[in-house]
Amino acid sequence: MECVLRPCRAEDCAEVMRMIKELAEFEKLPDQVQISDQVLREDGFANDPFYRCLVAEVPPEHRSRDGHTVVGYGLYFFTYSTWKGRNIYMEDLYVMPEFRGKGIGKKLMSKIAEIGVENRCTQLKFVVLDWNRTAIDFYQGQGAVDLTTAEGWHFFHIEGDALEQLAQGHLGH
Repeated sequence: MECVLRPCRAEDCAEVMRMIKELAEFEKLPDQVQISDQVLREDGFANDPFYRCLVAEVPPEHRSRDGHTVVGYGLYFFTYSTWKGRNIYMEDLYVMPEFRGKGIGKKLMSKIAEIGVENRCTQLKFVVLDWNRTAIDFYQGQGAVDLTTAEGWHFFHIEGDALEQLAQGHLGH
């Protein structure tokens, strides 16, 4: 299928937000989405953006059943490993269900990898839910290694009140 990848523009944020909500629904975590397209715009298009994003766009004649031409996205940012140096982190890779299996996800992931290589990154990192076998198989087919299995790493986060308490120096046990 004809599909163009391009950098996300500020005016695409509503479309990306729509797909973020679709992805959260698919991942059975819709209540976890707490940002808006306005926050996406502010965080991605300020002087020092927190993330970068690519969108996959099809021509109007191939639009979705709901009339969308932006049918996928890959959201990423740069990070650093004290062992390996520069890394690129893929926060989301999403293609609308009716456009899956057409190579769009692979094109998005390949372009993010290309951007990483161009920026001298040594690794492309991301997480996937343990029950999403289709995604796991896809990623492993691209050469990904499951670090939970291979090296025993666990992925953590601190948020909300716990983050506020930690920031104020009120440490736990």
